[in-house]
Amino acid sequence: MVTGDHDRAAPRLDATGRPVELRDVGLDRFLHPRTIAVIGATDTPGRPNTTMWRRVRTWGEANGATVVPVNPARPAVDGIACLDSVSEVPGELDLAVILVRDAVEVFEQVQARGARFAVIFGAGFAESGPDGEARQRRLAELVATGRTRLLGPNTNLNAFETFADLPGPSVALITQSGHQGRPVFQAQELGIAVSHWAPTGNEVDLEFADFARHFADQPGVGAVAAYVEGFRDGRTLQLAADHLARRGTPLVVVKVGRTAEGTSMAKSHTGHLAGADEVTSAVFRQFGVTRVDGLDELTDVAATLARTKPPVSDGVCVYSISGGTGAHMVDLCAAAGLRIPELRPETQRALHQWIPPYLRVSNPVDSGGPPSTDERGRRILEAIVADPGVGLVICPITGAVPALSGPLARDLVAVGETTDKPILVVWGSPTTDDPAYTDVLLGSRLPVFRTFGNCVLAARAYLDWHAFRARYRSPFERPARRRSPTAATTAPLLSDATGSALSEHTGKQLLAAYGIAVSDDRLVASPAEAARAAASLDGPVVLKICSPDLAHKSDLGLVQVGLTAAAEVRRSARDLLDRAATVAPDARIEGLLVCPQRSGGVETVVGVHRDELFGPTVMFGMGGLFVEVYRDVTFRVPPFDRAEARRMVDEVRGAALLHGRRGRPAADVAALVDTILRVQRLAVDHADDLAELDVNPLLVLPRGAGVVALDALVVPTR
Repeated sequence: MVTGDHDRAAPRLDATGRPVELRDVGLDRFLHPRTIAVIGATDTPGRPNTTMWRRVRTWGEANGATVVPVNPARPAVDGIACLDSVSEVPGELDLAVILVRDAVEVFEQVQARGARFAVIFGAGFAESGPDGEARQRRLAELVATGRTRLLGPNTNLNAFETFADLPGPSVALITQSGHQGRPVFQAQELGIAVSHWAPTGNEVDLEFADFARHFADQPGVGAVAAYVEGFRDGRTLQLAADHLARRGTPLVVVKVGRTAEGTSMAKSHTGHLAGADEVTSAVFRQFGVTRVDGLDELTDVAATLARTKPPVSDGVCVYSISGGTGAHMVDLCAAAGLRIPELRPETQRALHQWIPPYLRVSNPVDSGGPPSTDERGRRILEAIVADPGVGLVICPITGAVPALSGPLARDLVAVGETTDKPILVVWGSPTTDDPAYTDVLLGSRLPVFRTFGNCVLAARAYLDWHAFRARYRSPFERPARRRSPTAATTAPLLSDATGSALSEHTGKQLLAAYGIAVSDDRLVASPAEAARAAASLDGPVVLKICSPDLAHKSDLGLVQVGLTAAAEVRRSARDLLDRAATVAPDARIEGLLVCPQRSGGVETVVGVHRDELFGPTVMFGMGGLFVEVYRDVTFRVPPFDRAEARRMVDEVRGAALLHGRRGRPAADVAALVDTILRVQRLAVDHADDLAELDVNPLLVLPRGAGVVALDALVVPTR
């Protein structure tokens, strides 16, 4: 039996049935095995298994492991006696590498042998069609009932690469495609330390979150970089990102699939707008994950975050030997939202001791070139770094001019060794054999870039991540949420629903039960009752058909607004009933809804979408008729707190409308945040029986007056 490394205890769950803690799989014996069996090893020239056997053997022996070939068809491989079966491997077996086609059958044998870990190299599983899916399901069943942890299938052996022994904090790498991680691994040739590589493949068992947690806990790892095609579990992604945030380890991810759309069957605005990628991006923002698009960006940003200390200021100073270069870089920095402060007067006076008075030194700083060739160059850099308003220095070197770039590179490295303030250097020249680049800059610990764009991206990511880290409070450190007492009283509203959605009247009852203010509506059965109900309300009214079968009444012409006189209300009520009978003859009509017409606030939308990966997901945005046109919305996945709900509000482009513009009063943002949190509570309580929720418009009234839900669409699960 295998003991010690595998924790199979059931995790604590929250009210949605999702875990609130990561499992601990104990990866030490995978990364530092004492005995390795390679099943399918061969030394036949030109065979892939030969290359893979030799890679594992070289890696294992370099790390003090005993590596045993298993192949009944060969007496020996590379002079090492072969075993006929994995069952013959003596002693404890830490790792079995399976290179044969009948991988499922061999994995059963590996399990029976009691191996701690196994790797299945081969493809032909879920990625290959129905037969492969069946094989993968069988693997999953074996993993669930056994003790052997599995990496793969459909992976490679990049975990067993030999890493260069380079100084400084390292980047740990997780990829679901082996080749897509190669550029980060090869960044070692540029002096960037890489210490681990986990190629997770199809993730039947060991997944992204397992390795992210382990790598963050390793001394010397400065950042984790990942290439991901799809996450196995949304909650474990959240938990892993939370673990890294609390540890202070940045996570940088390329996540493909930006164009994936949500389900086409969604009835609500929330469902239509909540494409899988939009929700994933929101989770990244929520948990401080830096998302980039290119593999070059992945390398540059991860290396920058690994190599730099926290900022003392968010001010960026650009220093160059050319005014044009400085102006270009400052323009890109400002466009990215970086703050370019003017240097203090005393700093500018000091700089003009070494830089001619006709050159700009306020920020950007232009030396003109010659001062960078002698002792003045270092003094200029030291003065810039000493300015209290400067937290980060960017030095772009557009073209290689050895007489200028050589001394400048040496001064940058020398000053970089004296300060914790990051100095980012761009080597923009196509010339890459200049010693200033190859020997001086790449041999240092300074972040060095080949493009202006990647440098600006890394600077933005650096400041954003540390700002996130300073404010972050883990939502999982508090006790797991349970369903509130309100859930028991509101469950029948959803479970007893007979249509595809609740009627607006019933939907608003659900909202009101959670303390969400709704309009003072009257449900009536006839035009005469509608007229009497309208008379009991102050001001004009809105008249609507109330039905669980009509999700978007306005689209069908089943809403009338601005009604005042009793005769007008009666006539409109008759017209609506007649129209409903024409356009929706099979719809069940509960009656007519008479609602006070409200104005004088800002129309927003709050909703809930049931995401396949993340479960209940809360949306906020600017609402009204054009919510799907402007798509000015953002998302969060529970659990989140009041501060995170406020960040949701501030993220949308229309947030300025809530703060008052052109004489309009500021809106009641505090009440809006309260409502978002109440919607979250509703979503968590009804995680199993709520598919979609739209509160649109949610009218945010002037400060102190609260909010009011003017419409509600609630879709139960089926």
